[in-house]
Amino acid sequence: MPSTHNRDKPWDTPDIDKWALEEFKEEHNASGLHFAEESSFMTLFPKYREQYLRSIWSDVTKALEKHHIKCELDLVEGAMTVKTTTKTFDPAMIIKARDLIKLLARSVPFPQAVKVLQDDVACDVIKIGNFVTNKDRFIKRRQRLVGPNGNTLKALELLTKCYILVQGNTVSAMGPFKGLKEVRRVVEDCMKNIHPIYYIKELMIKQELSKNPELANEDWSRFLPSFKKRNVARKKTSKKPAAENKVYTPFPPAQQPRKVDLQIKSGEYFLGKRERELKKLQEKRSKQEENSELKRQERAKDYVAPEEEQYENKLLKSDKKEEKKKKEKKIDAEAGPGEDEAHASDKKEKKEKKDKKDKKRKKSSDEVDTKESKLRKTS
Repeated sequence: MPSTHNRDKPWDTPDIDKWALEEFKEEHNASGLHFAEESSFMTLFPKYREQYLRSIWSDVTKALEKHHIKCELDLVEGAMTVKTTTKTFDPAMIIKARDLIKLLARSVPFPQAVKVLQDDVACDVIKIGNFVTNKDRFIKRRQRLVGPNGNTLKALELLTKCYILVQGNTVSAMGPFKGLKEVRRVVEDCMKNIHPIYYIKELMIKQELSKNPELANEDWSRFLPSFKKRNVARKKTSKKPAAENKVYTPFPPAQQPRKVDLQIKSGEYFLGKRERELKKLQEKRSKQEENSELKRQERAKDYVAPEEEQYENKLLKSDKKEEKKKKEKKIDAEAGPGEDEAHASDKKEKKEKKDKKDKKRKKSSDEVDTKESKLRKTS
């Protein structure tokens, strides 16, 4: 039988772009009949998105009404639903509507999410929560994907021509199919501990090579960088403490007493269940009392008043001196000449004692002043 593959096709001219995406219109539906069955999709959304969805739901309904698709927002169950109607003519539009509500649930803003209804825009929600079990490691790798000030994410968006949003355990991406494929590869490898900078470099080189028409049909592998893992196996040098030279003895060590033996020794073994519990309670309370007493003493230390120097009023001192002198004069007047000499000697002794006390006070005051001056200098 002759081959029909190599027949001439007069309608297949080179000016036709086979990859161009044409808009699907109502005239393209040949039968003109509505769908045999109603198709519907439902997506749950988190509680924090409720307020935003309520504010933009009128815009969502308007956008879907153009394509004759019905949408519902259930705030009780926290769900969004899209359904086909009798007027729906595009069978693929219900899939696009499903993607729209999925993106809205994943915190993509409405002006950006509506673009998914276009024929040349697709979306991909990548789950990244199952790649890493350790939470801290997961957060670090997710942050690595975003980069400092979101620079890594911006670079990926420019190179893949996609919109990317990292939210919780998912990464939402919107754009052409080719770009989405690259985004998924970068995101999954980033969660597998391969830095996205390697892919960014590769994509930059590919972008430059695609501009050159001479290299269009050549292999680009020689231009692309090859990043290989260089984990060299090294001996683990664990510094163990030097073992002490123990004296060798052929006899085994003495057997340690069991818990029951210790209970028999203390007499606890022969007590009843209730008595044991009472004993434990008493020990516990005695420990608590000791601890509370220690804490109370520690707290009391803060409230002990420091020793202060006694302040003496100089005016009162002078009054007291005058009274003493008057008393002494009276005594002198009443006493005889023999008594005067004894009184004078007593006076001398008292004066000497007083002078010694004054000297000691001066010394102590000078020491306090020097200490204060040193403290001020250091502070």
